[in-house]
Amino acid sequence: MNLKHYYYYFQSALSPRLCQDIIDYGKSHKPEMAITGGVERSDGNTKVNGSLKKSVIKNIQKKRKSDIVWMNDRWIYKEIHPYIREANRKAEWNFDWDWSESCQFTKYGVGQYYGWHCDSWEAPYKRDKLEDGTYPQDHGKIRKLSVTISLNDPDEYDGGNLEFDFRNQVDWERNKKRAIKACTEIRPRGSIIVFPSFCWHRVSPVTRGTRYSLVIWNLGYPFR
Repeated sequence: MNLKHYYYYFQSALSPRLCQDIIDYGKSHKPEMAITGGVERSDGNTKVNGSLKKSVIKNIQKKRKSDIVWMNDRWIYKEIHPYIREANRKAEWNFDWDWSESCQFTKYGVGQYYGWHCDSWEAPYKRDKLEDGTYPQDHGKIRKLSVTISLNDPDEYDGGNLEFDFRNQVDWERNKKRAIKACTEIRPRGSIIVFPSFCWHRVSPVTRGTRYSLVIWNLGYPFR
């Protein structure tokens, strides 16, 4: 899908105090190792006594290495949702969406990163019915809009850039370097970027300090 705008950002939108509140709240919970979607949907042979096999962890960390905490607190969504709606309108995507997954608080330390990926799956979520006969809110939906928020000051770390692959916008075979864009506009603390979940992106390795971010995926029924 070709788009007029591949991302929309709000620089320094959230206050330093709110960013620090989110960091402190995230750090008050026990982190877990970040994994990839393919592991969650695997056949059950990836675990030993409830833990991931060492070989599986090694493969995951070839693509992704970071520590995460899941959050689903209403006060966070209340702060972020207006920006998602505004970006969806101003970027002229006008995607129909009506649900947000749990927020992912991520800590990238030195040497940690997330390789090339897109956030959307190849098929909508398929969930079992609840006890009351209804389906969970994400049943039958796909990820449409992704959000990344920079939570700490950029002078606290080096590297850790959010980068996009825009090969559809350039002659990729002739100039591959131009296809890769580091989105430095969102390095200032409190900056928010919204982009379609099917866009390829990565987080480059952190080479000094620690980068804290918050990611939210927003769902709707499949495109028609």
